[in-house]
Amino acid sequence: MPSSRKSSSRRRSGDFFAVILLLAILTGFGWLWWQQKYPAKKNTPKPKTAIAIPANAAKPAKLKPGLPAIVRQDISGATNAPQSVSNAVVFVPQSEFPRSVRDVLEAQVALARLTFSPGSIDAAMGSQTRAAIAAFQRSQKLPETGQLDTNTRPHLTLQMPVMTHYVVTTNDLGRLQPLGKTWLAKAQQSALDYETVLELVAEKAHSHPLLIRKLNPDVNWTNVMAGTVLTLPSVNYPKPAEKAAFVVIHLSQRFLEAFDDNTNLLAHFPCSIAAKVEKRPVGELHVVVVAPNPNYTVNPELFPESTELQALGHKLILKPGPNNPVGVAWIGLDRPGYGMHGTPVPEQVGRTESHGCFRLANWDAEYMVKLVWVGMPVAVVP
Repeated sequence: MPSSRKSSSRRRSGDFFAVILLLAILTGFGWLWWQQKYPAKKNTPKPKTAIAIPANAAKPAKLKPGLPAIVRQDISGATNAPQSVSNAVVFVPQSEFPRSVRDVLEAQVALARLTFSPGSIDAAMGSQTRAAIAAFQRSQKLPETGQLDTNTRPHLTLQMPVMTHYVVTTNDLGRLQPLGKTWLAKAQQSALDYETVLELVAEKAHSHPLLIRKLNPDVNWTNVMAGTVLTLPSVNYPKPAEKAAFVVIHLSQRFLEAFDDNTNLLAHFPCSIAAKVEKRPVGELHVVVVAPNPNYTVNPELFPESTELQALGHKLILKPGPNNPVGVAWIGLDRPGYGMHGTPVPEQVGRTESHGCFRLANWDAEYMVKLVWVGMPVAVVP
């Protein structure tokens, strides 16, 4: 009996160790299977995405997503037509703004945002840009040089990126229509709206069409589709805090300025003046009517050079629109036939001459409507 009990005890002990060994083997195989199926993640850094930045562009210290802007070639040396402009998109850190302007294009955008219009934004240091800089310097009590000098740059700052993206919509395309070639054809149109997408977006951006082309070199402007993404200067006038107290029009320098009651400068805009000296009124006039999006009455007596109108022998009424002869706004003065108004060709403001009125870019005329009031004095000086 004792021998039988010992033998039974040995068997139980052997079975126990066998079970332990089997569990160890199964655990080992299980661990190997788990490592193959779910390998441990290595803590390796992710490769950085390369971002193309022109060699002469300022490189941001730290990039943050969600802040698209345009890094452009420095075109501050432009004199006439806009020079080459890169449309490489990068992400600009919020910490870059506010900052001082770096070139002429940035200065034009910064000035326009402050309602010191340099005319159609074109990246060129022309007479209208110099006049806008001088007006800004005057408002800041800086030496009035008309140049982007070391005294001016720290005061002329950007609060956000110079460029923005604009998506062409079906509404944009739906409003386009060819402009009639004759006065009678224009009178028969339902509206005198934009003819092309290029014209439309150039006015939205207060810009010269040539600059818009430079910023968007791959766009087929003869067939722009809805959904096309365009790069444009980002310019919006602020909402006026108050009405102007008076306006001064400078004939020799071809610009007008609006002031408040304390003679603080509220706006500076280029303007065209009459071709004939005798049609340039000097002295004090007053606003008698303010009409946004007006009709326009074509009077043959005011266009003796038009053989078509002389043959018709009667007045025509043209519908509103940016291609209306007075653009998108009419501010009539107390001298019959005279007023401040918009124009179908804003890039020619200050460079061409009128029959007597003071022509403004459509965006400037539209802003003036918000500043003026019936009875407001307008001083015209030589």
